[in-house]
Amino acid sequence: MSTQPTNLSKKNVLIIGAGGVAQVVAHKCAMHNDVLGEIHIASRTLEKCEAIANSVADKGSFKQPATLNVHQIDALDGNALRALIQDTGVQIVINVGSPFLNMSVLEVCIDTKVAYIDTAIHEDPRKICETPPWYGNYEWQRRKLCDDNNVTAILGAGFDPGMVNAYAKIGYDMMDKGSVTDIDIIDINAGSHGRYFATNFDPEINFREFTGTVYSWQNSQWQSNKMFEVKRTDDLPVVGVQNSYLSGHDEIHSLSANLDVPNIRFWMGFGDHYINVFTVLQSLGLLSEQPVTTAEGLEVVPLKVVKAVLPDPSSLAPDYTGKTCIGDKVKGKINGEDSEVFIYNISDHEEAFAAMGSQGISYTAGVPPVAAAMLIATGEWDAGRMVNVEELDPKPFINLLNNIGLPTRIQDKDGDRLLEFPVK
Repeated sequence: MSTQPTNLSKKNVLIIGAGGVAQVVAHKCAMHNDVLGEIHIASRTLEKCEAIANSVADKGSFKQPATLNVHQIDALDGNALRALIQDTGVQIVINVGSPFLNMSVLEVCIDTKVAYIDTAIHEDPRKICETPPWYGNYEWQRRKLCDDNNVTAILGAGFDPGMVNAYAKIGYDMMDKGSVTDIDIIDINAGSHGRYFATNFDPEINFREFTGTVYSWQNSQWQSNKMFEVKRTDDLPVVGVQNSYLSGHDEIHSLSANLDVPNIRFWMGFGDHYINVFTVLQSLGLLSEQPVTTAEGLEVVPLKVVKAVLPDPSSLAPDYTGKTCIGDKVKGKINGEDSEVFIYNISDHEEAFAAMGSQGISYTAGVPPVAAAMLIATGEWDAGRMVNVEELDPKPFINLLNNIGLPTRIQDKDGDRLLEFPVK
């Protein structure tokens, strides 16, 4: 049955995926359904969608009385997804399913002329760490189609990528023109989930980030390293002294193209235990994405086997304690003087679980795409073309997120304070 919007000032939303991030997206969309209208969620597993709908209802998340509409669909089935979009009358699709789905969902959004938002770069399940820039291998090849069809497609609108892209643009704009030398994105999870070993999101996607080449942008060119080869130590707000390692990550591949900065790096925090277990798994070949044949003649993908035996990331939420600190250190000159700013967010795992049944990693990834959807609905980010977050005005994004549960702070020569625009 068609459910066309009754209020044309609102934008109905379809959420693709039913994992931990999708749960956060659903709750936050419900909390702002005065802007976003009807909310739909679709996944291959209807029971997961229903569980999220029940969570939204149990916590009374809807701002205005409504129901979270659930649908079972394989997002790789373009015809089925096209029919769902047309039947529901949605105008914005928030894709928080597997990155393997991105191109399928994007192409249907272009075809149906609805806005598209995702939180990670597309991946081919048969390949790891393709030639940089990664966006150039897939999404950016659809730029002209978005332009020709006046379709807004906002790529990488989670936290990293997403918020950190906005932080990079804010820091870049604060500095004297042409003076920015370094953008270092630092992602620290100082929380504890109490399990022997687990990943904070899909293990298959998580491990794929770290088993290939580490690409960074240094001296205005791509540099290659191995994982855990380069380490730094920072004394950060709230979480204190933390070690992090040079890692390959999505945002480097757009920031290097869109900002004139010679050095752009991504650093992720890991404890010794994680590194030890990861190293053993990788050394044994258990993190390979390539199929192998068992003695019984069964073909299996080692990485998928490891995923199957590890805890579901969403199951970590009830026991998670501690905080995250994610932000950008930007170096350049302000009024001719050498300067560095740190633009960051602190999130709390226990607070995230109390609010919407999620752990902090899912929370930080799930709130920004909802803000992006709201800005599309109000017209401020309805670009009518394909963009990465740093190509948009970051000020309304930061201000909105300050108000809906993901505040941004800044450390500079004036101290540590909430970042608001116009700057106060």
